[in-house]
Amino acid sequence: MNLTAKQQSMLAGESSFATRKAMEILVALGTIYDAERMIPVSSVQISGVSYDNLGEAGLQFLDEMANGGAQTQVLTTLNPAGMDIENWKVLGISPDFANHQLQVINAFSRMGVITSCTCTPYLSGNLPHFGENIAWAESSAVCFANSVLGARTNREGGPSALAAALTGITPEYGYHLEKNRASTLQFEINTDLSETYRFGALGMVIGRYIEKSGKKHVPFIRNIQAASLEELKSFCASIATFGGTSLFHMEGITPEACQYSPQIDPIPVSEEDIQNVLNEFTQDNSNPVDFVSLGCPHLSIKEISKIAELLRGKKVTKSFWITTSRTTKKIADGMGYSRIIEESGAVFAVDTCCVVAPIQGRFTTLVTDSAKACYYAGSKNHFKAIMMSFENVVSEALR
Repeated sequence: MNLTAKQQSMLAGESSFATRKAMEILVALGTIYDAERMIPVSSVQISGVSYDNLGEAGLQFLDEMANGGAQTQVLTTLNPAGMDIENWKVLGISPDFANHQLQVINAFSRMGVITSCTCTPYLSGNLPHFGENIAWAESSAVCFANSVLGARTNREGGPSALAAALTGITPEYGYHLEKNRASTLQFEINTDLSETYRFGALGMVIGRYIEKSGKKHVPFIRNIQAASLEELKSFCASIATFGGTSLFHMEGITPEACQYSPQIDPIPVSEEDIQNVLNEFTQDNSNPVDFVSLGCPHLSIKEISKIAELLRGKKVTKSFWITTSRTTKKIADGMGYSRIIEESGAVFAVDTCCVVAPIQGRFTTLVTDSAKACYYAGSKNHFKAIMMSFENVVSEALR
């Protein structure tokens, strides 16, 4: 790789132990992917924050970096942690887990990372502009940044994202390069789509097609008439989970679609295709619903407003988690939405979500509007998962 004099100095350890380790990670990554040079990034988002995923080895690595002089060089935010940092007791988190998770957060904080703990950083101040090079790690956020915002990032691992934060650079390969952002598959949607759960189902259909192909495709999607921010973040989470997709183009909706319209035959997606994947997550009454959750990815203030409207003056009958960023929660506090929601018996799970929290064995059946949450409910927590529309999820919490 062609390194500048400053980059060579960092690699030689002339700045700090942590900077040298960061450069070693980046150079190794660049060598693997034949990157010719490093490029500056304007922001970073780090995954691998939950102690449930990191474990003791991960915590020791973070402590080593923090003690070794690590300091962020660009705006850097965190993915969700394994618990609500302030109200973990309310969510039934053990003191031992909480102690370890707080050590993780403290290590990131000592390095200058903004401990926002959200998978929707673009709703909480980390909002890159079109064409900007960034280094983000969380799969749905990477997909949203590349596709909806038109920023440029690969899906970083936790260590490589941290390394980019500490140096302000990343290897130039993958989706940082124009040639790799062109569409390689085309899908034509032959059914009307609306609501987050149906966009999540579409992400499953397309994602599974890509996964089955065994190749890393950039899909071009035609014939969707409109898509809200909330529907797009649901789609991003689903297609990233089921297809490993970090970039798509949606005709008339995403900013680069006009540049990359492919001249290839489209693959049709019908209403039957959507219904088939929805039928995988339907209620069979074999296990009673004991857990309801909304906010995977983290809820927008618009979605929290809608929950408050649906819960006003009512009481929930099941464990109901409302997961969002602390930034969005503070807006909800100021608008009075939090009071209405909490008076119903639902609880805010801020800084975390049902995917990364240590809740294995605590519940048997999850109801949600999120395809991603359904996937991890089964694969990680061994819950049965039921996917419904946003309004029906709230209704289930009241049933």
